[in-house]
Amino acid sequence: MPKSTLKRLPPKKRPRKAKANTRGSVASETLLPELTGEALAVKTAIEQAGGVVTGQYRDPLGGNPLLLAVLPVDQVEPTPFQRDVSDSHHKRLADVIDRTGLFLDPIIAITAPTGGFWTPNGGHRLAAMRRLGAKAITVLVVPKREVAWQILALNTEKAHNLKDKSLEVIRIFRNLLEDRADKPEKEFGYYFEEAAFITLGLCYEQNARFSGAIYHSFVRRLSDFSTEPIAKSLKTHERHATMLLELDQKVAEVVQKLKAKGFVSPYLKTFVVGRSNPLRFMSEPPELEELIKTIRGKVERFNVDKIKPEDITASGGGGASDDE
Repeated sequence: MPKSTLKRLPPKKRPRKAKANTRGSVASETLLPELTGEALAVKTAIEQAGGVVTGQYRDPLGGNPLLLAVLPVDQVEPTPFQRDVSDSHHKRLADVIDRTGLFLDPIIAITAPTGGFWTPNGGHRLAAMRRLGAKAITVLVVPKREVAWQILALNTEKAHNLKDKSLEVIRIFRNLLEDRADKPEKEFGYYFEEAAFITLGLCYEQNARFSGAIYHSFVRRLSDFSTEPIAKSLKTHERHATMLLELDQKVAEVVQKLKAKGFVSPYLKTFVVGRSNPLRFMSEPPELEELIKTIRGKVERFNVDKIKPEDITASGGGGASDDE
């Protein structure tokens, strides 16, 4: 990615602890007797979908309108860009809901672009209710659609592994391409967190067993959000992804040679890349493409006959790859 298109975002800061009772609204100020604008349009969409609005109020922190509703289950789908539902998790959740006979945790939803509703945080609860044969589900509907990306960026319910996070980010990226392709990539840095996740997400789309953890550290260090429109910046990420996938294949070939010589370790890929990566010895960080080319060249010249068991032991192994 050309340096002229990069601009490093300021580091994230946690909000300071505020003095008690100094922000937002008191309870009586959250009443919302009348809906207008986006909120009114959302209420109409709920009713047209066969749902009912059971409550409406202003969020006590930010003052934004929110609607509590009950929607037909078949009118709600997970956002297409979030991670996949865990089969075991949604089954355990269905068992808990079935035992209590109560659904007490409404999912958040937004209106979907082509009808119906999307939930950015309720995929498992939705799957659990469908498993139980439920006809309807309780939903907190947010009129602002961009909240879907914000919720995914802030999701702390379950820690993402690198593969899940990268796939989620590239799905968000593709969704943004549909109607915001002319906006600069750096404008959406809040949702992506790291430019590296975009590139790695493209790799995982093509190879679910891609060893992203091995390459993440240097891709993250040498990637930043572009000032170019996302439709154009995607081409750069695609080029980098292709180079990484080709490098990973070359590394896998060296690992097979090491195994043929009797080396046994879950960290052989990590060892080969670490031995071939000169970044820590460079006074000035190179462009990502230059580094990938350099590492690939060293991997292609890797002499397995010179490797001793203590070399791998001394390397410390590092983090295991995603597929080992």
